[in-house]
Amino acid sequence: MKKFLKILVTVFVFIFIIYSLLEKDHEFEKKSSPVEISEPKYLYGILVDTLTVINDTVNEGQTLGGILYYNHIDHPQIAEIVNKSKGIFDVRTINSGNPYTLICNNDSIQSLLYFIYELSDKITYVVLDFTNGTKVYKKKHEVLTKLKLSSGIINSSLSESIEGQGISPVLTQKISEIYAWTIDFFKIQKGDSYKVYYENNYVNGKYIGIGRVFASEFMHKNENFYAFYFEDKDNYGEHFDEEGKTLRKAFLKAPLNFYRISSRYSKNRKHPVTGQWKGHFGTDYAAPKGTPIMTTASGTIVTASYTRNNGNYVKVRHNSTYSTQYLHMSKIKKGIKKGVYVKQGDIIGYVGSTGLATGPHVCYRFWKNNKQVDPYKQKLPPGDPISDENRDEYMTIKDSLMIIIKSNI
Repeated sequence: MKKFLKILVTVFVFIFIIYSLLEKDHEFEKKSSPVEISEPKYLYGILVDTLTVINDTVNEGQTLGGILYYNHIDHPQIAEIVNKSKGIFDVRTINSGNPYTLICNNDSIQSLLYFIYELSDKITYVVLDFTNGTKVYKKKHEVLTKLKLSSGIINSSLSESIEGQGISPVLTQKISEIYAWTIDFFKIQKGDSYKVYYENNYVNGKYIGIGRVFASEFMHKNENFYAFYFEDKDNYGEHFDEEGKTLRKAFLKAPLNFYRISSRYSKNRKHPVTGQWKGHFGTDYAAPKGTPIMTTASGTIVTASYTRNNGNYVKVRHNSTYSTQYLHMSKIKKGIKKGVYVKQGDIIGYVGSTGLATGPHVCYRFWKNNKQVDPYKQKLPPGDPISDENRDEYMTIKDSLMIIIKSNI
């Protein structure tokens, strides 16, 4: 019996020891939790887990050199950056309000490793890399594009209709540019309507603006005007109508997007300043001071100067037949000078009242065979239609877009 009890106690002790060990293992398991490994954080493709990141915007009057010098980049390095930036980025064009990012070492002086400046298109950014010498390069954000079909009926103006729907005013500008040769937007009527199929662009989940307009329908005076976007193999994009004819004429209807004609071409008009009756061989477009003035056709600048009567003005020779002139600018755009080639729609100056003028406007003058004529009475040549090489591809794309633009929203 004693022997049996001894064996029983031994077994009990053994079971107790095993149970205790198992319980300890269980407690250890309960106390132990998996180690969380955080995802590495990247910014502009740079690992920034152990670095200091500072986001800021360019203030009025700030320069790139000033920002860099404040962040411990010395003058010789700044000069090196200016030199290496040529052909990549003009350091003088840094704009107030544009964002920039400093990526620094996590040390006492936060020595600068990268300076990243966001360009105004919100897609492209410039990187100044100080990690191994000095490097300057441009990169682009990945852009997410969402397509949208919008429509509206005009009660007073195109801009009011579009912005009243919470859509960016950029869409108003794009529509006016597409139809600049065919519709006078100062004369659109109540009841005119539109449909537009276009891109909304996003970077890092943030809306950055409207991209390309792929198709549009504008009903004006009970007539439908269509526009369909097509890019050729060289990535040159243009809008054509349903038959493949370009919407672009050799000349824009006006040198401003939005305007009011304050005085037309006339062979006998009382001058508002001198009071004399004489010919007014131009068309005056009234607009707020600073409104951009565009060249109505491609050509070469033959004059960009100032005279007492014309004020600041530019004259463009388009070919052996046609020339145009733009008077009373508040200022001529930087870089516009004799010999410079400009493309149709390029900004050449800004509305003002310099010279013999009573208020802000541009006097637009039009020469044909060295004689000043009324541009509104000229039968101007059209642009080129879709090429034979691209016609079949264009018609296929146009048919698909027509289905979308004709669909109910």
